[in-house]
Amino acid sequence: MARIAYILLCHKDPEAIIGQARMLTARGDYMAIHFDARAKPEHYARIRTALAENPNVTFARRRIKCGWGEWSLVQATLNAAEAAVDAFPRATHFYMLSGDCAAIKSAAYAHEFLDAADVDYIESFDFFESDWIKTGMKEERLIYRHFFNERTQRRRFYTSFAIQKRLGLTRAIPDDVQVQIGSQWWCLRRRTIEWILDFTRQRPDVMRFFRTTWIPDETFFQTLVRHLVPETEIRNRTLTFLMFTDYGMPVTFYNDHYDMLLGQDFLFARKISPEATDLKKRLGALYADDAASFRISNEGRNLFKFLTGRGRIGRRFAPRFWEAESTLGRNRELLIVICKKWHVAKRLLEQIRQVTNIPAIEYLFNEEGTALPDLGGIQATIGKRTRHRRALMRMLFDYYETDRLIVCMDPGSLDLLQDFCSDRSTTRLLEVKCSFTDDYLVGHAKRVGLAGEQTAEETLQRLLPTIRGEITFESDRIRDAEFENHHIIREWDSPERNARPLAAFLDIPDGRAVEIAQTDHLFAD
Repeated sequence: MARIAYILLCHKDPEAIIGQARMLTARGDYMAIHFDARAKPEHYARIRTALAENPNVTFARRRIKCGWGEWSLVQATLNAAEAAVDAFPRATHFYMLSGDCAAIKSAAYAHEFLDAADVDYIESFDFFESDWIKTGMKEERLIYRHFFNERTQRRRFYTSFAIQKRLGLTRAIPDDVQVQIGSQWWCLRRRTIEWILDFTRQRPDVMRFFRTTWIPDETFFQTLVRHLVPETEIRNRTLTFLMFTDYGMPVTFYNDHYDMLLGQDFLFARKISPEATDLKKRLGALYADDAASFRISNEGRNLFKFLTGRGRIGRRFAPRFWEAESTLGRNRELLIVICKKWHVAKRLLEQIRQVTNIPAIEYLFNEEGTALPDLGGIQATIGKRTRHRRALMRMLFDYYETDRLIVCMDPGSLDLLQDFCSDRSTTRLLEVKCSFTDDYLVGHAKRVGLAGEQTAEETLQRLLPTIRGEITFESDRIRDAEFENHHIIREWDSPERNARPLAAFLDIPDGRAVEIAQTDHLFAD
């Protein structure tokens, strides 16, 4: 059976550290603690005294002062790992933790999970090819030497960097090492940890290199694991659940996040608020409950993005570069069908194609797999289509050799609607309003990742009013935008009544519009 040695890096809150150590070792696991040498000596003494009689706890033999982005964090981890390897010969796995982490599964579940596959769990993506780094320095982290802490010695950090850059003092990456990057929260097998410790003694050149890289805790272990372990024995993921806001700050979990955390496919979560005492108490009891069962829904990140995004709809005042690029064409007509139920819009589009012979494209800005002609790569991804929306649309007009084109869009794409409606071409909108049952909304939540097959019924019932309100809000925003040529058909209206806005939208005779409005099972789910 798996026996876990937790590698705990911490610097504050001694009482919480003591409680965490007692809880995690009570089920037969181990812990090696590195308490930051910058912290108060009396706090460290309190931890040592409280845990002195616990045979499953050890301490890094050498404590160092740690700083964010520095090599010191990696060295502290190596010191604690070395202590754990020596003290706990029966440990099979080594799990990296911080004082802000908490178990969100039982010990029995964690042991069974690790027993299920003989692999290491660590994020590791190619440093140069991946887009793991979104902003700021990238290759500069490696090819220049960083001697100062960016947060506490900001002036020295950037002065040193500027001098090296001006003088061209770059350095080479070790030839046989392919640098990787990923989350610093990992779980590695004993053999892997022993290989890493051996490597640190055998390769001083690699150690010198990483000691002066910037933020090496995101690259050191990630690189060495890929260098030492066969790819088939690596799972490219972390077992610690964490999320970041749009501003790059870690999301903090509170008492009311208990149910959501239990549904995630992870063993631990970071970061738990110090004030979430009830959450910590419940998670502590859960860790000791060998009979606990878990329904994994894994909707946490999508749900967070959905709920926080609802409050961040702003306005922009300068045109995007593609808006100034050029018009679609004064003599062209872009017809946009707007519908939250994509299958309804697709059914309507197929009937319009048959009756009018106007070229029609489905959700090209919302659905990656939408069928599109080869336009030189601009159509390859949703991101490219959106960034170059007007160029893409002009190319589609040219490809189909037409001045009239129909596309589908989701009601949430207000920025797209505003862009196209501000063009010199003629743009008409047809909003298709549908009714939404609770069963449909549950299915929708699962399709878009807001819920999973195992999401608890209580969670779904709390989520449904928010989703329903979001759909109403999107429709209200379209109405409030007061677009010209905005037509609406409704599921609850008769085909004859819906035919009038259809005729105006498509500029066709009423008889043909009635034929479209009478499409069999148009609004069926």
